[in-house]
Amino acid sequence: MVSTLGKTFQEGKILLIDKPIEWTSFDVVKKIRNTISRKTGIRKIKVGHAGTLDPLATGLLVVCTGKFTKRINEFQGMEKEYTGTFYIGATTPSFDRETKTDHKFDTRHITDELLIKTAETFVGEYDQIPPDFSAVNIDGVRAYQKARNNEKFDLPPKRITIYEFQLNNIDLPLIHFKVTCSKGTYIRSLARDFGKALNSGAYLDSLIRTRIGNNLLSEAISIEDFEGLFADNQDI
Repeated sequence: MVSTLGKTFQEGKILLIDKPIEWTSFDVVKKIRNTISRKTGIRKIKVGHAGTLDPLATGLLVVCTGKFTKRINEFQGMEKEYTGTFYIGATTPSFDRETKTDHKFDTRHITDELLIKTAETFVGEYDQIPPDFSAVNIDGVRAYQKARNNEKFDLPPKRITIYEFQLNNIDLPLIHFKVTCSKGTYIRSLARDFGKALNSGAYLDSLIRTRIGNNLLSEAISIEDFEGLFADNQDI
């Protein structure tokens, strides 16, 4: 028999989750689905997330259950905000720390003024090419699967918007940034493009998603806290 709480999840809940590092977004969805099923007696429950975070990224993941999974596109279309660090002077095939450094570049010409002015040039619309190591679908196959098999392919650019690109602290080779952007923006690709614009190289060293629309990371709970809500019989 499905509990009252189970029916609540079936009718639909919006969960703000702080995704742990090294978890995929699907790992979070699977954990939440299994927890709801185990704790409420629901055999099948729809659960989905609104916007993938890479395994090495942390921060806000909006998770929808039951009938509210129909609202996933609504959340995916919202403005996003991130903080993190770029490593200046090197590149990796995945544009982040998932893969090893493949090229190193001179950084002696890079000044604080150049970094700030270059960041300003990215504010606005531009055509961004997604990373090869991404979930972009190519004839039914994810791009990252092809990339890991060393297959050659080209991804078409996507029109995205950077609303804000602020450098909060410069401590080369690391720069600390805050970015506000549109749906479909890859911060890893922004790192690649930023490095090229500096006549050097760059990759994403760390990333935290802090906001999706009006939903804030400060309002999110951990996976452990979510499980604890059942144990404490709290109102979810």
